[in-house]
Amino acid sequence: MMSMSQLLHPLGAILFFNNARDPRGRVFKWVPPKSGSYVSINAVFSRLFVGARSSSHGDFPPAGSNETSAKHKAFFRERGESDALPYIQTLGKFPKEELEDKVVMVRFDSAILLREDQDHTVQSNFYAHLTIKYLLEARARIVLVSDWNDGINSKFPDLQSVAEHLSLVLGVNVVPSHCLSHYSPPTEALEMVKVLLLENLSEFKEEVCNSLEFAETLSSGVDIFVNESFSQSHKVLASTVGVTRFCYSSIAGFHFEESLRKLKDVVENDKRPHIAIIGGTNLSNKAAALCSLASVCDGLVFVGMMSFQIMHALGLLVPINHLELGATKAASELVQVAQDRNIPILYPKDFWCLNENVPNQLELFPAHAISKGWMPVDIGPRTLDEIKTLLKKSKKATWTGPVKFKSRHSSAIGASKLACILNAKSQGDCDVTIVGSVACKTMTDESSSIPAFSVIENASVWWDFLKGRKLPGVMALDRAYALEVDWKSVYSEPAQPLVVDIGSGNGLFLLGMAKRWEHLNFLGLEINEKLVRRCLIAVHQSNLKNGYFIATNATSTFCSIVSSYPGDVILVSIQCPNPDFNKPEHRWRMLQKSLVEAVADLLIPNGKVFLQSDVEAVAVRMKEQFLRYGKGKLSISQAQDTTINRGWLEENPFGIRSDWEQHVLDRGAPMYRLMLLKSNNEQ
Repeated sequence: MMSMSQLLHPLGAILFFNNARDPRGRVFKWVPPKSGSYVSINAVFSRLFVGARSSSHGDFPPAGSNETSAKHKAFFRERGESDALPYIQTLGKFPKEELEDKVVMVRFDSAILLREDQDHTVQSNFYAHLTIKYLLEARARIVLVSDWNDGINSKFPDLQSVAEHLSLVLGVNVVPSHCLSHYSPPTEALEMVKVLLLENLSEFKEEVCNSLEFAETLSSGVDIFVNESFSQSHKVLASTVGVTRFCYSSIAGFHFEESLRKLKDVVENDKRPHIAIIGGTNLSNKAAALCSLASVCDGLVFVGMMSFQIMHALGLLVPINHLELGATKAASELVQVAQDRNIPILYPKDFWCLNENVPNQLELFPAHAISKGWMPVDIGPRTLDEIKTLLKKSKKATWTGPVKFKSRHSSAIGASKLACILNAKSQGDCDVTIVGSVACKTMTDESSSIPAFSVIENASVWWDFLKGRKLPGVMALDRAYALEVDWKSVYSEPAQPLVVDIGSGNGLFLLGMAKRWEHLNFLGLEINEKLVRRCLIAVHQSNLKNGYFIATNATSTFCSIVSSYPGDVILVSIQCPNPDFNKPEHRWRMLQKSLVEAVADLLIPNGKVFLQSDVEAVAVRMKEQFLRYGKGKLSISQAQDTTINRGWLEENPFGIRSDWEQHVLDRGAPMYRLMLLKSNNEQ
């Protein structure tokens, strides 16, 4: 068996260093945020603990973290552990040259691209169009897919009508295809056209079931998936989640990216004071989200049916028929969170009411003295004045939910006046965000100029995010690596030669290597975050100074991570890749052209690539991929006798096995191993 030094350093140039330094406590440092970049919600919630007691309206009292309740702290410890807004791979940061001649599926938002008004001053329109334009400029072949209303009264009764509309608004010929019904790959139709439109997904029940068989059919022949349907990101659909298992890259389009930025901004403490205006109903279902909102805002304003529940929790007399059944406890807890933080709670002081017996007869009543037989339909002028006063000093405002009450004759006057107040604020130095279709329409109708406010049209996504739920459509996309690695903190000797194990699993192989060869550094890249946490604990317990693990999708982040390493990359290993445990033939899908090219570029001359699998077809595929996409720099190592064992290495050259390799050998099955060498010729 060859020694490690022979394998990794044919010229014998092994570097030795002085005594190891203790690593610093902090491993990572933040890269300065760029436009459209995101950070973990952990970072957001870690800054939320400010608070004291409450007032009902008016000023913004100082907050004190010492007065935050223990229950409130526990709530945010739990929330802080949820990475609900990960840093994802985006179209703008994806190598543009990689898009050329690729089949790119775009899951577009029909609520945007199929609406009549395609005014590009509306941000959602602009970014949705930009994604398609960008892909066309990159010479990608595009497959469009979405769902839409195609009923009798719909503007789009059939696929052809949708294709004609998209051709008009996108300025490119969009060709309809019925390949889903005929189970034929869309790539066949793309031979003659640039943009293909698949059938209405609402016609397939497999879509909402996230059927993997349907997702595989949908993505047949597709290389890259681009998600632009942010409004569906809270759902588990075949077209937003399932397809990502069959595409080698799954990334966010420009509209999706911008929508994520807006979502993050809602809970970011960048501008204070921040006032949240909350309409609508169903407090009990939104309790966790409202507590979350109360913990990042500097004031709460209730303008819908929910306001009666808040008034009741504050000890005010409220007619029982205005209260939501079973929401008393949730309302009390929400009020407690606000009181702990000493933020004002504003509720309606007057209502326009409708006489139940005399249609269209309106009268103004104080909130605490609504006469019998009268039903509230709108907020009154005193309430609007108090809202305007509270907003005077605000630098940030968020409005979600309609100004709506139980009566079917609800007035829109209060909502319109509230929209005028917020429109005026948005034209100044206040960042205004509008959430939900009703509030968005009201604001748009009242806006006489180019909108200066941000819009999150689907309130369900927003509520789920504030509840701490992971959004399936976001989590399914590839991760980008948002942190710059501080190599001096990771390794005691950061210039030592580096060995990278892609798909390091539970780290048994890499940890064993790090213990045996202290003069080398070892880095494991693994997509499973739980396994990475266990590996980092093992590194700490073993007091290793030359081993480290990063949770990431190496297919898309290998280059950005490893290219910053200050020393030489001498070995890259990929062992038994298996992203899809149910389908062995998909095990090689992580090994894509972009990854192979990055490995070939970053290895030093005479550096090596070690490949092995227990499935011969997978090993053959890996070998073919590296030889095909290695830019002519990689070849089978001369130390490997291709006439023996059908060209596979008989033994593991390192003498250290991964747990899966040991499992395979224990059951008497073979392993298929290969060592590739990077040429010393730098032409």
